[in-house]
Amino acid sequence: MWAALRLALRPCARASPAGLRAYHGDSVASLGTQPDLGSALYQENYKQMKALVNQLHERVEHIKLGGGEKARALHISRGKLLPRERIDNLIDPGSPFLELSQFAGYQLYDNEEVPGGGIITGIGRVSGVECMIIANDATVKGGAYYPVTVKKQLRAQEIAMQNRLPCIYLVDSGGAYLPRQADVFPDRDHFGRTFYNQAIMSSKNIAQVKAATGEEVSAEDLGGADLHCRKSGVSDHCALDDHHALHLTRKVVRNLNYQKKLDVTIEPSEEPLFPADELYGIVGANLKRSFDVREVIARIVDGSRFTEFKAFYGDTLVTGFARIFGYPVGIVGNNGVLFSESAKKGTHFVQLCCQRNIPLLFLQNITGFMVGREYEAEGIAKDGAKMVAAVACAQVPKITLIIGSSYGAGNYGMCGRAYSPRFLYIWPNARISVMGGEQAANVLATIAKDQRAREGKQFSSADEAALKEPIIKKFEEEGNPYYSSARVWDDGIIDPADTRLVLGLSFSAALNAPIEKTDFGIFRM
Repeated sequence: MWAALRLALRPCARASPAGLRAYHGDSVASLGTQPDLGSALYQENYKQMKALVNQLHERVEHIKLGGGEKARALHISRGKLLPRERIDNLIDPGSPFLELSQFAGYQLYDNEEVPGGGIITGIGRVSGVECMIIANDATVKGGAYYPVTVKKQLRAQEIAMQNRLPCIYLVDSGGAYLPRQADVFPDRDHFGRTFYNQAIMSSKNIAQVKAATGEEVSAEDLGGADLHCRKSGVSDHCALDDHHALHLTRKVVRNLNYQKKLDVTIEPSEEPLFPADELYGIVGANLKRSFDVREVIARIVDGSRFTEFKAFYGDTLVTGFARIFGYPVGIVGNNGVLFSESAKKGTHFVQLCCQRNIPLLFLQNITGFMVGREYEAEGIAKDGAKMVAAVACAQVPKITLIIGSSYGAGNYGMCGRAYSPRFLYIWPNARISVMGGEQAANVLATIAKDQRAREGKQFSSADEAALKEPIIKKFEEEGNPYYSSARVWDDGIIDPADTRLVLGLSFSAALNAPIEKTDFGIFRM
């Protein structure tokens, strides 16, 4: 079988200045425009986004301190390395560490601060091998497992399993946090599931490495290193201290005989043509302001080159091919609400990427699918179902980045958490909920007004305002990216300027696993 390549050979009646360049070699595929850096709109957007980014970095730095200075000093006094020092000594010198779920547990428990959920998870290169690293932070409640600690560790194991990453556990834990044992111990998504996952990954030839860097028991004769190395045989190596344990762990990974086999072609990486921080001024923090997603793409892909697919059809959805750090990527980005044409175009593009083994990147800024009698008659429900089905069934690596709104069924069609993207990240300006707060307030106010009318009662403007205010406040709180990240609904809030690096590391990790063949179900025609 072969696919026909259909090209319109007549001149295009319209052209997107952001999407097309002069026809000189590869430059035809470049995109992006130079914004007016001095304009009031750009300056306002930049200022608002930069404030959010500064807040993000301040909160991250606080989380990195773990349980605070007193707990850190006590930890160091016992001759131990701090958990982030352990990771730094474990990974290859100069290599990046892609930390995940940093805000797990953020403001989640009343009167209890659990920075990072009491555990550090992320992907780092050890002896040349990309590994999932899971490190207890004993400065936070002695490394005890809160419910969110378990959830964060399970998510890390899920990522490792999906992407066939060896797991390294840097253990320094006091076990389950007893006051919350009912939420930690008995259920399938609780503490025991972590050991289940270890066994399953081992059965799939995904290596599990444990480095006991802290004291698991207080007395040597009750289970210390000498007993388990000389008598019981539980331990494979005896470490003198943290540094020695990490050295041994690196040697173990080196002896895994692991070879990464890529299912995609790789080209030399090129920096984008535009500075990454221009994203602040282009996107901003006001979700009511529109922007062209192509301008975002131009600042994250190699050489700002983008081969757009069906550029003039279903143009509220932008689809096309690019590379990020040399890896091929199929990009699906929002430029408005999804119409039938947009959904069909998205379905077609996802099928192409699956056929070609090209990973997918979804850039979410979506209020949903178009609604109304006219659009229902035209088949928006079945066309939207096609796209949702294609995204659900796609077996190529899928990564989702929420760069603006993520509302309603649009979240599903653009590969929200329920559709199992390998990684899902969110910008600090973004919002995720069933709909926007004002929209929800208007819907509920209309319902209340109609109900009062049926009862023969008045519904004054004061009544309407009193009803709307708490609804808008609740949606704003629950749609906030920190609310999402605290519950591990995403894999991290990231600085827009770091997007290219984060995506590059994520696609590299995802391509450790072979790409399986996609079998699509029956599309509703």
